[in-house]
Amino acid sequence: MGSIELKKVKKWFNEVNVIKGIDLKIYDGEFLVLVGPSGCGKSTLLRMIGGLEDTSMGDILIDGQVVTNFPPSKRGLSMVFQSYALYPHLTVEENMGFPLKTAGEKKNVIKNRVNKVAKVLKLENYTNRLPKTLSGGQRQRVAIGRSIVRNPTAFLFDEPLSNLDAALRVDMRLELAKLHQELKATMIYVTHDQVEAMTLADRIVVLDSGSISQIGTPKNLYEMPQNLFVAQFIGSPKMNIIKFRDIYNSSNIDQELRDFLLTKKRVANIGIRPEHIKIVMNSKGHVKATTDVIEYLGADTFVIVNADTLGGVRIRCESNSKLEKGLKIGLKFELSKIHFFDQEGINLNI
Repeated sequence: MGSIELKKVKKWFNEVNVIKGIDLKIYDGEFLVLVGPSGCGKSTLLRMIGGLEDTSMGDILIDGQVVTNFPPSKRGLSMVFQSYALYPHLTVEENMGFPLKTAGEKKNVIKNRVNKVAKVLKLENYTNRLPKTLSGGQRQRVAIGRSIVRNPTAFLFDEPLSNLDAALRVDMRLELAKLHQELKATMIYVTHDQVEAMTLADRIVVLDSGSISQIGTPKNLYEMPQNLFVAQFIGSPKMNIIKFRDIYNSSNIDQELRDFLLTKKRVANIGIRPEHIKIVMNSKGHVKATTDVIEYLGADTFVIVNADTLGGVRIRCESNSKLEKGLKIGLKFELSKIHFFDQEGINLNI
């Protein structure tokens, strides 16, 4: 079992309240990702679950047992950090088996467990090597392997891929996803990278200034963000946000869009994702615009256009689009995909 529950959990550092009353259930076998900008409290929350930070108020339960005051060693959890924290003088096998050795396990038990985990992580040919002879990805796998041999209740990952280069991060994301499928273990993963969150998570918890802004599947958060913060944080590139008064009062929009906006009440901002805007030529469409910046990214091209009082608008289009800077174009919005936010940033579509 590996279910974890947080009940009204709070954390203060002196007078600063960094975790502001978190209620959260993490299900057995779930891959849950905590995501948010720097300083939102995601790593602090993970460390509280692991027992590395004290809980100021509230309770933490593991498999129904209150462990709020338990030390890390009594919680049955295993942590993997941004830093590999490997012993440079020990081999891969010795590094991975170290937790079992300190726990007093027999040598044959340690060797069997390490060999089994090394095979899962494709490290079986590297067990006699020292860390300095390994790549960054291999070292991170050794750190993960060291946590797996303990057969913990759950795994806690604190930005484990942030030290790797872009290509290696992609490879390691795939390996972590496969590892979760194979182990069927509870995993809690902290990252500031919403792409990692979207590709790995069963559910995502979006944190904002120590509070939960929204919880949901990647698809749910992307298609139905509950508020302006989630709408702009989830998605790459992020959602276009336009002040309602700027678009409604603009002389740059056609009558169809104006009539559509007229039916909406209490709207402060509208949001639309780059893929829900189509470029049409000859300045026809809902909005007139001029191409400003063209970003070619292989399979996709992102076009940033100047739409007068609407400001800059980003559009995702196919790479074979024959566009150039300074071209007069029209923007056709997919009206059913427009999100409307009130003055407090709440999504009125939901």
